[in-house]
Amino acid sequence: MLPLQPEKQEQGWEEVHLQKAGRQTIAAISTPQGVGGIGVIRISGPEAIAVADKIFLSASGAPLCQKKGYTAAYGHVMDGEAPLDEAVALVFRAPHSYTGEDVVELSCHGGVYITRRVLQLLYQQGAVPAQPGEFTQRAFLNGKMDLTQAEAVMDLIGAKGRQAAKAAMAGKEGALQRRMHAIEEVLLDAAAHLAAWADYPEEDIGQVDTQELAARLNEQADALEQLLGQYSAGRALQDGIATVIVGRPNVGKSTLMNLLAGCERSIVTDIPGTTRDVVEDTVLVGDIPLRLADTAGLRDTTDPVESIGVNRAKSKLETAALILAVFDASQPLNEDDRQLLRSLRQQTESAVIAIINKTDLPARLEVEEIAQWIPNQVFLSAGSGEGLESLQNEIARVAGVERLDPQQGMLATERQCAAAGEALSCLREALGALWDGMTLDAVTVSLDGALQALLELTGQRASEAVVQQVFSHFCVGK
Repeated sequence: MLPLQPEKQEQGWEEVHLQKAGRQTIAAISTPQGVGGIGVIRISGPEAIAVADKIFLSASGAPLCQKKGYTAAYGHVMDGEAPLDEAVALVFRAPHSYTGEDVVELSCHGGVYITRRVLQLLYQQGAVPAQPGEFTQRAFLNGKMDLTQAEAVMDLIGAKGRQAAKAAMAGKEGALQRRMHAIEEVLLDAAAHLAAWADYPEEDIGQVDTQELAARLNEQADALEQLLGQYSAGRALQDGIATVIVGRPNVGKSTLMNLLAGCERSIVTDIPGTTRDVVEDTVLVGDIPLRLADTAGLRDTTDPVESIGVNRAKSKLETAALILAVFDASQPLNEDDRQLLRSLRQQTESAVIAIINKTDLPARLEVEEIAQWIPNQVFLSAGSGEGLESLQNEIARVAGVERLDPQQGMLATERQCAAAGEALSCLREALGALWDGMTLDAVTVSLDGALQALLELTGQRASEAVVQQVFSHFCVGK
């Protein structure tokens, strides 16, 4: 029978870390450091309330140690005998807090000096500086969330669009955890049956039905394949897609860049070769962030400066995940256009959309010839914006985003993806062992591997190195 937790013959690293953390009260600024309406300093640990009481004087005169959890007090942060700033103190008592410990949040006026001075005063009273992500790490170690939920916290902070925020919030609320737990339960039940049948043959334990077992394992493998298949689209929502706009001079690349950016990022003129370098910006097209690059027009030129821009455009073309190839609907294809079409055929790792621009002008472009090279086409007038919604929908389609339901839970990090991939590989090994007629012991070994990978994904069996790596990406104060 598989244990859910490692054997605790020795004290685990989680217990050691919690004991160490339990002796320390940490503090950090949790809001961006700069001029603002409010600044929040968070304190967590066994002495959080006592430390805050040493620098905070409530208007009523009652100390924070007399406050119940989920209550607030108005007063002043005191710097010695003098008030430093007005403040509101929020008190949260263990275990009903973000970290699972006693927590106090001091909200004062935003500003570099005020917030840093409050932090210094807390250090003087016994608090120690929080490490990156230490508040969330304590929440994880205290069982307030699993590792996937902790990772979703940073995705929520860094969300660049509505769908990304929805996906991160679903992860924070445990959507991925529930999907993983459902798979774990099936595999654990199968592994337990196999172990009991092998270890206690004298007991009245039902024979293992290999066909039923294979069907159950296949179902869980399909669930993992679905998650892994959605990973790239999910990361596109969070990280954005490296996108390049290409085309010969004067087809409207810069006008398209300005349309997508919502402002004039690129210079637009009727003079060929105006764009000499790569102009970059991050824009939101529908719900999808694009790391967008407007490039110099692709053509043969003797101008040394323009040649540099053309070479940089070709370099961007080779590394882009999404290529927006722009053609002028009012002009027939020329050799520069056809050379671009030939080069795009070599971009097997990139998604390509042909944008037939200037549709407000009389049509002279051989659209059918372009379709032979690029099946994904959008008709657009970048000058007026007509056709922009069609472009948004096409980008969502080729990126796979339109099929996503962020609230169902998605793999959000490379770590999670690798663990899910390892679990799937082990499941395929187990199925292969069944189909090849191998002993059920071989199936059990593969099931053990799949469970280990899934438990590491959620953090139930993650090593200290894995946990430290996860939280090293967090900002201080979260």
